[in-house]
Amino acid sequence: MEPVRNLATLIPFAASITLGILGWGAVCLNYVWPRMRELPLQAAVRPILHLHLFRFIGLAFIVPGVVGPGLAAGFAAPAAYGDLTALVLAWVALLMGSGRYSRVAIWAFSLWGSADLLFAFYQGVIGVGIDPASLGAAWFIPTVGVPLLLWTHVMVFAMLLRTSRSASLLASVAQ
Repeated sequence: MEPVRNLATLIPFAASITLGILGWGAVCLNYVWPRMRELPLQAAVRPILHLHLFRFIGLAFIVPGVVGPGLAAGFAAPAAYGDLTALVLAWVALLMGSGRYSRVAIWAFSLWGSADLLFAFYQGVIGVGIDPASLGAAWFIPTVGVPLLLWTHVMVFAMLLRTSRSASLLASVAQ
């Protein structure tokens, strides 16, 4: 299928996503990250995991009347069920607490969650190509919600990588 290129909706949609990424980036980098980076991994990611418990909102992509009838199923179904899977992985990571495999659960959550969001962008723009107008009332999800979720994944990866390097450095110094 040839991607839809309706500039009347594509330009405001792309601008909204860009402004969402910039806006949430400013909030995360100036207010969230400075506090988060001082905390131990589990304490730092706990609020982010709680935020991702609301990814059930992605199910809106498969609800007729919320989205237009022209929204491609090749975009809608993977986006909806990918979000639902990320929600389940967030619950798993939360329930693990600071247990033995909590780091693995956090990695699984953030790898899946960020890949799901990036795949939805790919599908929407290149894969099946959607007309942003077909998102209907769900327009706010990729323009407001997804940029925030992407920034939270970036921060979780930064914490995971920082604590992994710190742990390996400490282990090598201790030997």
